Amino acid sequence: MSDTVCVGAIAGAFGVKGELRLKSFTATPEDIAAYGPLCTEDRAREFEVTLTGQTSGALTARLTGIATKEQADALRGTRLYVPRDRLPDLPEDEFYHADLIGLCVHDSGGTLLGRVRAVLNHGAADLLEIELPGESRTVLLPFTREAVPTVDLASGRLVADPPEGIF
Repeated sequence: MSDTVCVGAIAGAFGVKGELRLKSFTATPEDIAAYGPLCTEDRAREFEVTLTGQTSGALTARLTGIATKEQADALRGTRLYVPRDRLPDLPEDEFYHADLIGLCVHDSGGTLLGRVRAVLNHGAADLLEIELPGESRTVLLPFTREAVPTVDLASGRLVADPPEGIF
């Protein structure tokens, strides 16, 4: 597990005075400002976040050190991270997406089915994108208790009972 977790991304400038559009990846979008300073992936820059409002599909915010539209636009696409130890502990059957990516997926008999490439959510429920061993194609597995009865972060594996025909 990484010691930082991506909690948002900068979507570009909002106005001309350094305000920007911020996409939050937290369960409650406004919580992105509650975790303290956020850093870039390479940790080269750190920003305090002050939320200023909402716009279509994003929050509006000010970041320390960003005072112009040009500075805000230059950060478009920048992902923002927080140290893992600042995130709240989760209930027993909840997981941070970042912790699932890279886990091996085995069936109940122990056969390797693949590795989690991504966790997707298009509105209905989470799907695990599973990269098949030795192949370039992937399959989507519903991330439900029925399809994935065991998540063992300590050993880096999931046990899946996939619906017929997925693999």
